[in-house]
Amino acid sequence: MIEQFELHAPTPKSWTECVMTNFSDFLIDHAACEKKAAGMATSMISHYPDRQALVTAMCDLAVEEMMHFREVTKLIHQQGLILAKDEKDPYIAQLRDNMTKGKQAYFLDRLLVGSVVEARGAERFALVAQALALQENQALAQFYKALAQSESRHYTLFLKLAYCYFDDNEVAVKLEQWLKLETKIMLDLAIRPALH
Repeated sequence: MIEQFELHAPTPKSWTECVMTNFSDFLIDHAACEKKAAGMATSMISHYPDRQALVTAMCDLAVEEMMHFREVTKLIHQQGLILAKDEKDPYIAQLRDNMTKGKQAYFLDRLLVGSVVEARGAERFALVAQALALQENQALAQFYKALAQSESRHYTLFLKLAYCYFDDNEVAVKLEQWLKLETKIMLDLAIRPALH
């Protein structure tokens, strides 16, 4: 059983530069991502109510993601900004387009995509934290460092759930496929001031 994994490619430096140059836009997108993550967790409960371990984990995750949403919304309002309407995330959309049909296969894909997305989020929040620290914005840097640590816990949570419900070898093989695909999608997408 693989308890942790490495993303196949790092986020390009140009992404961090874009985010720091357009930080207000990044904050608004970040808030939307936290809200969508909470929605995804509650959706998992609705679709798999008989999976006790998953229900318990997703209840906790939904609450945590909404707490993050609240904190980012405070930052947005402090800067005199307002939330925006949700827009389709091209990164998430492409990942979803590649999910396997069939109840069990789709369930495994949802868990592994959740894990890979959270891993990328952890990496990118850490990059933002480092950039903010260089700008001597220590309070905000600490906030994003804490978020990076939180995302790391989330990616291992989804991975553990995958191993809870599926064969170790099946999970390992499918995870490697998703890591390769995620790298291609991430590198092919245009750089923008957004988490994904």
